[in-house]
Formats: sequence, C-alpha cells, structure tokens
Amino acid sequence: MTKKIIKLAFCLSLVAAPIAFAQEAAEAAPEEAAVANVQQTTLWQMIKQGGWAMWPLGLMSVGMVYFIVQNGLALREKVLLRPDLIPEFIQLMKDKKIVEAHSLCKENETLFTYVFQAGLERCSTTREINFGKVKEGIDEASTEEITSYMKPIDYLSIIGATAPMLGLLGTVSGMIKAFQTIGSQGMGKPEALAGNIGEALVTTATGLLIAIPSMLSYYYFRNSFIKTTATLGRNIGGLLDTLETGELPLGFEEHAG
Repeated sequence: MTKKIIKLAFCLSLVAAPIAFAQEAAEAAPEEAAVANVQQTTLWQMIKQGGWAMWPLGLMSVGMVYFIVQNGLALREKVLLRPDLIPEFIQLMKDKKIVEAHSLCKENETLFTYVFQAGLERCSTTREINFGKVKEGIDEASTEEITSYMKPIDYLSIIGATAPMLGLLGTVSGMIKAFQTIGSQGMGKPEALAGNIGEALVTTATGLLIAIPSMLSYYYFRNSFIKTTATLGRNIGGLLDTLETGELPLGFEEHAG
C-alpha cells in the first residue's frame, strides 16, 4: 500500500511540475513583453514625446554641430598665423621691402597677413616710417578681425546658455499638462500621465545634451584663440622691430632658419 501511495505521488509530481512551469511562464510573459516594449522605444519616438520644444532644440543641435566644425577648421593656428610665411617676411623686413611684403600679404589672406597688411599700409617708402601710425593701424585691424573671429565662438556660448532654459520651458509645459490630466481624470490612470511626464524629462535631457558640448567647445575655442592672438602680437612685433633696426630680434632665429 505504501509503495502505491509513493508511486501515485511521484506521478502527480510529474504532472504538476509542467503545469506550474506553464503558469509561471504565462505570468512572466506580460512582464517580458512590457520590458520588450520599453526597449523597443526608438529615438524618433522619444523626439516626438518631447513635444514642441524639440523643434527649437533640434535647430540648436544642428547649429552646435555647424559652429563646432566651422571653428575647428577656421581657428587652427597654422591657418591663422601662417608660420610658413614668417621666414620670408623676416627677410623682406630686413631688406625694408615694404611693397613686396604688402603684396605677399594680399596674396595670402588670413588673420596674420590682414593685420600686418594694415600696418604696412601706414608705412611710407619715401620718408621715415612713423611706427606710431603703423601700430595704430595694426591695433585697428586686429580689433576688427578678432571681433569677426569671435562671433562664431560666441554663438556656441549662446546655444549653451539657451538650450537648458528651453529644455526647462518644455519641462514646465509637460508638468502643466500632467497636472491638467490629474485634474480632469484623477490619479487612477497613471498611464495618462506618462506622456506628459515623458515630455518633461525628454526636453530637460535634450537641453543638457546640447548645452554641455556647446559650453565645453566654447571655452576650448576661446582659450585657443586667445593664445593665437597673443602669438600674433608677438610675431608682428618682432617683424616691426626687424623693419626698424634691420636686425633679427631674439627668439626669431628659428623662424629665420
């Protein structure tokens, strides 16, 4: 009798185990489906969830990429200062060939040549050079050029400061809609609030994602350009000393070589 009871219990366990496993699988299926739905959320769906604020934020992201690429190409030191031309300018200044140096500046337009050209235009080939006037022309041209080059850099600062505020405005808009939903439908349907809360979170995150690289790029390009302008002043000062004395200033031997 005992053996029959044991056999019966063993058979029941074999039948019950698959049934229990099937029930667990059926209970887990909705949870796995929900996780799969969350994981299948695409970037475009998140953008649409962000609402109206994603349109100006999208334009800002395009502008950020454009100005980063533009500044990266335009603010290279070898492009702005043209160190390859320095030896030729040194020789022209030693020989006091102002007209030839002016022509060389016009043939190679960049920050250095434009500023130096403005100083050479104040020189005279028939009388003694007034170096006060030359430096005045260089100061005027350098202020004009530096302002022009700083504009694209400042645009990155504007984007970096405006994007978080616009994202915050989208957040406030989403939260207002969420409270309106609570007022009209109550708290019994949390899924009705998901879209409004999602709009609030997506716009905040997007604003920060735009602002952080914009501000980092702004400070990088600004500091790099400040260093370039300091080198520009040093190079032009050395060339003017060579023009005045006919001798190579200390520190310029490597350029002459």
